[in-house]
Amino acid sequence: MILSFVPISELRLAIPLAIASNVNPFIAFIACLAINLLVAPFVFFALDKIYTKVFKKSLREHGIIQKLSKKKITKKVEKYGFMALVLFVAVPLPVTGAWTGSLVAWILGLNEKKSILAISIGITIAAVIVTLASIGVFSLI
Repeated sequence: MILSFVPISELRLAIPLAIASNVNPFIAFIACLAINLLVAPFVFFALDKIYTKVFKKSLREHGIIQKLSKKKITKKVEKYGFMALVLFVAVPLPVTGAWTGSLVAWILGLNEKKSILAISIGITIAAVIVTLASIGVFSLI
């Protein structure tokens, strides 16, 4: 379960390891999913706190945030941001999980609640794919 909260591994490694350790696949799915769902709210909270306490004044003075926002937020991001975030997080590969999805959403200034919802949907899809792959469903196909 701890691996589900760790960047890079997240549930993509936690579920297969749990199943390989003879944990019931359903229990592994639920436990790892539940822990991984905590990542997005944690990242948004932590980044907001770090930004306001440490960087806000100096970054604002240098115009860095405004430059990043102008370069990164386009009509396409605003239009496709939710589904793009879902799909990005749903791909069960390293570095495409909740940590990276949350960081990208925060940097792009996407709506926090919508982003957390999109990330949660993506995590759930990834958890289903990883669990099914771990129990060998895809090898049957």
